[in-house]
Amino acid sequence: MNRAFLRRIFAAVCISTAGIAAAQTYPDRPIRFIVPFAPGGTNDIVARLSGARLAENLNQSVVVDNRGGANAVIGTEVAAHAQPDGYTLLMVNINFAINPAMMAKLPYDALHDFAPISLLATSPTVLVVHPSVPVNSVSELIAYVKANPGKINYSTSGSGSSTHIPMELLISLTGMRMTPIHYKGGGPALLDLLSGRVPLGFTTILSVQQHLKSGRLRALAVSTARRSASLPNVPTVAESGVPGYEFVGWWGVVAPAKTPPAVINRLNAEFVRIQREPYMTDHLGQEGAEPRTATPEEFAKFLRAETAKWGKVARDNHLRFE
Repeated sequence: MNRAFLRRIFAAVCISTAGIAAAQTYPDRPIRFIVPFAPGGTNDIVARLSGARLAENLNQSVVVDNRGGANAVIGTEVAAHAQPDGYTLLMVNINFAINPAMMAKLPYDALHDFAPISLLATSPTVLVVHPSVPVNSVSELIAYVKANPGKINYSTSGSGSSTHIPMELLISLTGMRMTPIHYKGGGPALLDLLSGRVPLGFTTILSVQQHLKSGRLRALAVSTARRSASLPNVPTVAESGVPGYEFVGWWGVVAPAKTPPAVINRLNAEFVRIQREPYMTDHLGQEGAEPRTATPEEFAKFLRAETAKWGKVARDNHLRFE
């Protein structure tokens, strides 16, 4: 047995032993939970709900650090270059999966610079129109847009966001021609929807529930394969005449690559336990979301699939970050 081989074996044993030791004392200081978006949105809400429970379970502070900007790239880059010790976590969503296809160059590799921990939640988006739009269903909307090619705008909370991509998917499946109006967040996009300045768009259930009840907006369909418990009378896009359509908004948590596997597994176990609590089911339900979990391996597979799926949508529709 040569010395080089013995050195590799020794190094591997040392790394493994160090990882186990780190997990046994982890955490012994506050954990930073980076949210690469501005405060107040669904990403921030999911992170704060999960982070608060994680802090209680670990008996250690979990500090939510909002690092918004550049379509989530700024905060994601900070996390990618953080020490891989389990004390920096990153909230991820569809932007994480689609940015590699929408941007010519990223300061990180989404699939190699991070260690997946777990899914946290999923949610449908809902297609809404201003009452001035003379349609009451997805099929009527398709006919209306096709009768006015290139003349209809739709709102998004940002290029590549969970309110942009579901509309681009619908456009690609139906042949409609519309122009996106990108806002710097869901709040400004919703204001222009309510005023009728922009006639339609996908948005989160939470942000529009009260406006649907008041009649200031009208829901045509939800984006998921099955109806939402929050809007049980609103059909899905697929059952409204666009077979195969499905978009699921999701949130998950990752850490910098090379974080010790023992720490990753400890965090996964904690997040899985948290997401199964009635507290999380109730509070996420109020946001129109549902708790979801996965093993690190399952979440890694999920991220690869989402990156391939939405990357193709971005390339096929020539979507670029603006």
